[in-house]
Amino acid sequence: MSRKPGPIVLFGSGESLPEAQPIHDSILKAVARPVRACILETPAGFETNSPQVAGRLGEYLRVRLQNYRPEITIVPARRRGTAFSPDDQAIAEPIFGANYLMMGPGSPSYTVRQLRDSFTWHAVVARHRLGYPLVLASAATIAVSDFALPVYEIYKVGEELHWKRGLNLLGPNRPSIAFVPHWDNNDGGKDLDTSRCFMGKARFAELRALLPPTTAVVGIDERTALILDFTHDEARVMGAGGVTLQSERDERRFGRRETFPLADLGLDALTDPAIGLPNAVWEKALAADSTTAPTAVLPSDDVLALIATRARARASQDWAESDRLRDDIARLGWKIKDTPNGAEVLPLGCPHG
Repeated sequence: MSRKPGPIVLFGSGESLPEAQPIHDSILKAVARPVRACILETPAGFETNSPQVAGRLGEYLRVRLQNYRPEITIVPARRRGTAFSPDDQAIAEPIFGANYLMMGPGSPSYTVRQLRDSFTWHAVVARHRLGYPLVLASAATIAVSDFALPVYEIYKVGEELHWKRGLNLLGPNRPSIAFVPHWDNNDGGKDLDTSRCFMGKARFAELRALLPPTTAVVGIDERTALILDFTHDEARVMGAGGVTLQSERDERRFGRRETFPLADLGLDALTDPAIGLPNAVWEKALAADSTTAPTAVLPSDDVLALIATRARARASQDWAESDRLRDDIARLGWKIKDTPNGAEVLPLGCPHG
């Protein structure tokens, strides 16, 4: 199969903050319409309000990314051995039709425990390997590592320093990687070093020594995302901060908007995208993907520039200029619908709005 995996968006934190909108937008621009987003409840499945936790993420997409008119499904794969088990094929069914997969906030260790070798997790991996984006909040970013940091157990409970085996999203026979969000956290102020995902520099150095020497550590700052783009074979940094790459050889720092080759992480295309997946899941994923999705219809850069200029004109109450720009945008084949949450842009002739 010639298709490459979809992009992986690894958030250091802030996946539902206003400044994360350009990050989601950068991925959604390449997603075919209609946008069908699936949000897994699993990371927060131990909470009594896990539907609301996942629902807030869905509401963020609905409001902040309204131009894409996302169809949002919450997947209640909360806990094994219950009516909402990640092993229940019926619960995982919407994943096979999704083209924007998300895992929200919660507990990394709980996520690993509930999803490892589950039908739901295999469905997510299969869909991603068929080319669809996977967006991960900080807890999920830890969980999908080869080695997952048990942050709450160490920071809150006081367990001895250790790592857990993670979900290893990147697949078997790949280099070992530990993703560490909240890399630049400073919640502890002057009295307590809470960087390195609340571990602090000194304690994290001890943790680093517990990993196999060949394991790469990828530290992602807060309000920052690292996007693994398999189409262009590059990793790029978006958001407020940067990314730190610790390898066996050295440590490097990449700032906002910087890129580096996926080869620096030892990543290349899987020769067999079905490796590690049950045959039944892979066949089901292929069957669900057999119908060609409609092509995404997106504004050009020229239209986007006019939209931004019009927004500034409206902010300064220059209504004549706003109307003129609206007409210019219409001549390029797009119409604007002003809403309380901002401008919604639709192709001329679109039945919506």
